Amino acid sequence: MKSKELSVDLRDKIVSRHKSGEGYRKITAALKVPMSTVASIIRKWKKFGTTRTLPRAGRPSKLSDRGRRALVREVTKNPMITLSELQRSSVERGEPCRRTTISAAIHQSGLYGRVARRKPLLSKRHKAARLEFAKRHLKDSQTMRNKILWSDETKIELFGVNARRHVWRKPGTAHHEANTIPTVKHGGGSIMLWGCFSAAGTGRLVRIEGKMNAAMYRDILDKNLLQSALDLRLGRRFIFQQDNDPKHTAKISKQWLQDHSVNVLEWPSQSPDLNPIEHLWRDLKMAVHRRLPSNLMELQRYCKEEWAKLPK
Repeated sequence: MKSKELSVDLRDKIVSRHKSGEGYRKITAALKVPMSTVASIIRKWKKFGTTRTLPRAGRPSKLSDRGRRALVREVTKNPMITLSELQRSSVERGEPCRRTTISAAIHQSGLYGRVARRKPLLSKRHKAARLEFAKRHLKDSQTMRNKILWSDETKIELFGVNARRHVWRKPGTAHHEANTIPTVKHGGGSIMLWGCFSAAGTGRLVRIEGKMNAAMYRDILDKNLLQSALDLRLGRRFIFQQDNDPKHTAKISKQWLQDHSVNVLEWPSQSPDLNPIEHLWRDLKMAVHRRLPSNLMELQRYCKEEWAKLPK
């Protein structure tokens, strides 16, 4: 529990001895007051010119400064710790307080509860490849970027939303490793889609029936890729982006791209978050689910309608 305040008389004696030239250690020994308390009282006297308790803005906080620092340390060490766990640790330190008090104390340190971003689980090799990719394309012109046709597949569920986790983090740290949820690739009510877009707008959107293999992917390219580039007026010298999925890098897929003289953008492994089409998938899913489709046919129809509405 917090200790009681020193009497005004004792605080005045500390300041008086300090004025007469006594050091902190000598004052501590004479008055039996901790040296940190002596230093605090003298510091307050120098700043405000008094040892009296100054008027406060409201009810004193249940948390001491030490308790606040302990909370911030816990949150910094484990950004996914919950308010209930922080409340229990405060009780163990002898400072029981409400969850709102703990939350306010953490906010004062610049930390806020946010949903943890899902990020690919990266090895050192993956991180090095991503850094090299970023350096290589750092100075690409806007004209070159406008010629890229981005592509990807996604699954859209008829019902249900992915689980969310909250983390305590500072603004601008959403993608720090400690604040993200690692994800790995993995195989009702859902449909699989292939789509593409460029700076000029959205290209074709295709539903994938069943489990896609390399032959099916080649057929999707054959029926949709060049037509999408034509619709978006990218010309024959456009750059095609795809990830390193085995179906994309299969011999028949590579052969088709080579036969049609398609320039393919090299892509680092485990890097779906580098693809700007992920923003379109998010917008598409939000727009579709707002319309509350009741079956897969409706879901497919809504996807095509909302895909065409997405802004450039």
